[in-house]
Amino acid sequence: MEIIIGILIPFIGTVLGSLMVYFLKKKLNKNFERIILGFAAGVMVAASIWSLLIPSMESMDSHVWVPASVGLILGIMIFYVLDLILKKKNIINSDKVDNLMLAITIHNIPEGMAVGVAFASYIMGTVSLASCMALAIGIAIQNFPEGTIVSMPLYKKGYSKNKAFLYGLISAVFELIGAIVTLIFTNFITIILPYLLALAAGAMFYVVVIELIPESDNENHLNVVGYLIGFLIMMILDVTLG
Repeated sequence: MEIIIGILIPFIGTVLGSLMVYFLKKKLNKNFERIILGFAAGVMVAASIWSLLIPSMESMDSHVWVPASVGLILGIMIFYVLDLILKKKNIINSDKVDNLMLAITIHNIPEGMAVGVAFASYIMGTVSLASCMALAIGIAIQNFPEGTIVSMPLYKKGYSKNKAFLYGLISAVFELIGAIVTLIFTNFITIILPYLLALAAGAMFYVVVIELIPESDNENHLNVVGYLIGFLIMMILDVTLG
């Protein structure tokens, strides 16, 4: 039962974040919107570093930079090619909202896998239940703003509240699937997990550099304020709860 609860905790974090679409106004104050945009960038960069790249390197006994470097490059390349294909087929447009949702969904998969590996290690007796729960809770707290980052821009773009929430829920489901699949195929997934973690970080970096930073207003520094807040919150959460 504790394993089921553990893998559901990050899923619940994203769902709760997506529910914020029902409580926030569609037309946000422009300055508040700038802060949220910077906050999204801060969260994504911090999550990429502490939740993805550092765990990727820590899982290796030697040549720790190899999976991080390979995965990071592959993540950026794959997302770039995927971005071009989807835009060419008009599946998504050039709007940052689509890429943001796609990046968070992609990064949720290896995050779920990380939770799955932790609880698989608990089953094998190599990791304590407390450590697994701490990881799950840390990711859940991180997922709360990510759920909001997915659903709120979609609502503002013209989607109904229900549809915007649904897309946030879908991004959460992928994390749950990642955890379940990892528990089933632990021996195989554990081998490639460092690369998957870094690959997800590459996807996150791509979106931050291509979609979020160019949207900054050079005459207004609220983006930087939001970025700093988002980065610091994620850094503290990952260091204290990870």
